Amino acid sequence: MTTRYSKHLPGFVFLSDLLLLNVALYNSHFIKFNTFRPENTSVTFILLVNIAWVVVSALSRSFYVFRPLLLRDNINKFLLTLIYHLLCVFGIIYFFKIFNISRAEVMLSYSIFFILVVAQRSALFFFLDYIRKKGYNHRQIVIIGDQNIAQRLVRSFSQHPEYGYDLNDFISEEQMAGMTEDALMQLLIEKGPNEIFICYKQMNTELLNRLVKMGDTYLIKIKVVSDLILSNNYAQLVNYDNVPVLHLNSHPEIGLKIRLLKRSFDILFSTTVMVTGAPVFFVLYTITKLTSKGPAFFRQERIGKNEKPFYIYKFRSMRVNAELAGPQLSKDNDPRITKWGMIMRKARLDELPQFWNVLKGDMSVVGPRPERQYYIEQIVEKTPSYRKLLRVKPGLTSIGQVHYGYAENVDQMCDRVRYDLLYLQNISLNSDLNIILKTVKVMVQGKGK
Repeated sequence: MTTRYSKHLPGFVFLSDLLLLNVALYNSHFIKFNTFRPENTSVTFILLVNIAWVVVSALSRSFYVFRPLLLRDNINKFLLTLIYHLLCVFGIIYFFKIFNISRAEVMLSYSIFFILVVAQRSALFFFLDYIRKKGYNHRQIVIIGDQNIAQRLVRSFSQHPEYGYDLNDFISEEQMAGMTEDALMQLLIEKGPNEIFICYKQMNTELLNRLVKMGDTYLIKIKVVSDLILSNNYAQLVNYDNVPVLHLNSHPEIGLKIRLLKRSFDILFSTTVMVTGAPVFFVLYTITKLTSKGPAFFRQERIGKNEKPFYIYKFRSMRVNAELAGPQLSKDNDPRITKWGMIMRKARLDELPQFWNVLKGDMSVVGPRPERQYYIEQIVEKTPSYRKLLRVKPGLTSIGQVHYGYAENVDQMCDRVRYDLLYLQNISLNSDLNIILKTVKVMVQGKGK
């Protein structure tokens, strides 16, 4: 059973995305105005959003589902498309001065659309994974070249049936040596594969060029398999003119798209929190001011991305001059913490002013917690890999912060580093959202320390 339906999949995803977009638009209009029938500017807004989505989605090709199935990567690509679309729509609204569109309707539309698409993609990937394991939606492949490399590749495919590959034939280097290039080309065409994997330690440039041209002609994907074995390393292909070079690293490089996506999310999320949470900020400011002597805000130098120092802001939870004796970490029943400060720390409310740091670009919403140079030097002595965390923006919250909260000593700081290094290896907007939800849970339950 090797039936393929992949050629219909992009069109299906594109149309279902468009359908979900309109479901989100009409439902948000109903929530806001208690009717599904849009009028005047709402009609203009819905039409504009649909046209913009068709254009932006077609350009980004966010509706394509590639093998192997990686839900996180697909959703990240969709989110990037959504941000481009949002910027496009806002640009048109501003240019044509269509200012009487309900902001609540806009935010509801995009929020519902995002939730619906995440659910749709999750269901789709689960379905594709299931049917490929059952033998459907498969692609026929031919492997040529070195036998040892080919065996590793076949072993990988057999361990992951969700890839959906069926081996049509393997042509070894010895077999290829006994035939002409023309005979090899004719044999490959007769096999009719969807993809050809070339396993070579030393490439024959002329043969490779002919295979690529043949693939273009007969719509066959040509893929080259290296003889390298990477365990926990990450590879990025860099082209120096006509020389392909693999750049290896112990952690994935954070690409431009991810950085743009994180920064856009940081700005949008921080602005939303600071605007909608302004009354909460005012209440916290007032109580902090009234319950203890000193300023309501606390400022302290921390080390950020690329070891650049910056000032972090918090609602003051300790008494003034709490560190006259030098840098000290807080601990349970710390006498320096005020009674109101203890309440704020339990709910992490003292960290809220750091959304200003996020807007300024010193921090991200999610990322390793920034530390002082005094403690960084001690952490690096025990855990040299901590330096990796200095390559990214520090965060208002992190997976380490969720599990550990405020560290009481350097050893706990080092333990927290392990969590943050795991985050660094799997950095994505999906993991950021998951960490934010866990942080909110800690805040609601008052389990911060």
